[in-house]
Amino acid sequence: MLALALVALPLFASSQNRPIHEIHAMMIYNFTKYIQWPGYEASQDFVVGVIGSDDVFNTLNTWYGNQERGNKKFVIKKFGSPGEIQKCHIIYVAKNNSKQFDEIKNKVGGNPTLIITDRPGLGKEGSGINFVTEGNKLSIELNQAALDAANLKVSSQLTSIAKVI
Repeated sequence: MLALALVALPLFASSQNRPIHEIHAMMIYNFTKYIQWPGYEASQDFVVGVIGSDDVFNTLNTWYGNQERGNKKFVIKKFGSPGEIQKCHIIYVAKNNSKQFDEIKNKVGGNPTLIITDRPGLGKEGSGINFVTEGNKLSIELNQAALDAANLKVSSQLTSIAKVI
């Protein structure tokens, strides 16, 4: 139950009047606790890439960049375009860059990369996790087929709080 609370905590962070980029950064970090990447070893850097949002990138980098958390050493990278994307475990695509989603999806396809997006409809188009706002409440969509295609194993604790599509 404690683990579920740790996942769900950021979902309710909006009540604390945190900026959305901070909530996204917290959730991205928390997702890493409940997803397994094939072949990942603790001796490797855990790379989180960001396309778009400087605020999300700066927050992730300040809070988690080059720090060890559990068995992961986090490296946060900013990519200016899909062509710049190099091997990463997570790629966050900000809402303002969602027009590049298909190109990003093709770039990381076949790799164990979690694509996280922030635009209605992208969950159904193949994003592994998509942030959605319903009313004033932030929630997540989880595309199980996209996660399976990336060979990522997701804890039932995460699927229990997500809208699985």
